[in-house]
Amino acid sequence: MTDSPPRRKHRSLLRFLVAGPLLTAGVLTAVAAHAAPADDIRVNEVVTTGDVDDSIELYNKGTATVDLSGWILKDDDNGHSYKVAAGTTLGPGAYRAFDVHAAFGLGSDDDARLYLADGKTLVDSFSWTTHSAPSWSRCPDGTGAFRQAAVTLGASNSCGSGGGGGTSPVAWPGGTTVSTADASGVFGQDLSGLYQEGAVMWGAQNSGKLWRLVRDGSGGWKPDTANGWGSGKKVRYTDGSGTPDDEGVTLTGAGSAAGVYVASERNGDASGTSRLSVLRYDVSGSGTSLTAAREWNLTADLPSTGSNLGLEGVTWVPDAYLTSAGFKDASTGAAYTPGSYGAHTGGVFFVGVEGTGMIYGYVLADSGAFTRVASFAGGMSGVMEVQWEPQAARLWAVCDDTCGGRHSTLRVDASGGFAVTAVHDRPAGMPDYNNEGFSPAGADECVAGSKPVYWADDTADGGHALRRGTVTC
Repeated sequence: MTDSPPRRKHRSLLRFLVAGPLLTAGVLTAVAAHAAPADDIRVNEVVTTGDVDDSIELYNKGTATVDLSGWILKDDDNGHSYKVAAGTTLGPGAYRAFDVHAAFGLGSDDDARLYLADGKTLVDSFSWTTHSAPSWSRCPDGTGAFRQAAVTLGASNSCGSGGGGGTSPVAWPGGTTVSTADASGVFGQDLSGLYQEGAVMWGAQNSGKLWRLVRDGSGGWKPDTANGWGSGKKVRYTDGSGTPDDEGVTLTGAGSAAGVYVASERNGDASGTSRLSVLRYDVSGSGTSLTAAREWNLTADLPSTGSNLGLEGVTWVPDAYLTSAGFKDASTGAAYTPGSYGAHTGGVFFVGVEGTGMIYGYVLADSGAFTRVASFAGGMSGVMEVQWEPQAARLWAVCDDTCGGRHSTLRVDASGGFAVTAVHDRPAGMPDYNNEGFSPAGADECVAGSKPVYWADDTADGGHALRRGTVTC
């Protein structure tokens, strides 16, 4: 968090009286909008500290799309402002977060003010006298009072008990025993995302490496020694440069023959800068490196995070499930209609953000274009892996030792959005490892109601990066 550039922080009683009634409970003041034509746009969430500090979210509580081009965001100092880019619109029921740190910082005693493009007509504002912990959020969205809650920038506010949605953890839905699933010292540290494709396991390693693993005959996995895979393959961006910090890996319904998709949070050669991307690789060759066939760079479309707190997981969910479940497209406010997006992969890619615990859904067009169709909280303070399990029609979100190794499951609910159905403690036999990868086996391995599941330990505790347990089918 930063309070620079410098600004005045002293308030007078007169200022409070002009702005609105002083509220002693919660020490915050919400000011009514004064611009009737834009009255549906509200300051909905403010984050002043933490991984995504200096962020302001706007919400459209109305029924019509509003053009925000040139609108102005300010803190309590008229000397600094943030101008919304031309062409920015906000649809009905939509959220949009703005990272304002380059224009001004949000302090512990401050304002978030929204003006029309004239810079004089106040639309809405919110005042506070303590830092967000971690977020100041309207509950309910757009109309309620502000309260402390979990960070949900770009999505509906977390207004359950304690800001966590009110979901109490339950026991792991499987066996308690966990065993190693690799030989000692094979991978070293930084093995992250996992994806099982039958007799092959794909692994993403943060050092810019993709692994193709095969079964070792003892219930675990070893590197494939054919076609240049023996030590993993280095991955590059589309121009052959860089070292993508790949954190997650997934396939579409067409399997690896149609490409392997990797989520990366930054270029390791410029590690201080976020580069939140999904990259597709053709893995059919025999060389020892891979150059991306396509990059979808999502950085500008997502709330800012620390460069090492970005995209940690990626998974693909088929259009067939989403339409049958009544999935709602957040970009239109209507039922998701795959045909309106032209040529794409036949599904939606969901990416998890470590620093905020948020999950975002994207249609990635074959052309390289993308559309965000979902934003929702994963149910925990962080997300290090996301994984779609077709057999149980559930989306898994995984948190490492930051959350005590908990996992949440989500499904599309009656409102058309993904909602948390349960938060699970890690298996009783699993120490609190730094697990950043997770992959349940397929339905064909289900025996007596359970099947194998695998974790990737980023820290390689005890020299092992892979572990095996069981989960209910």
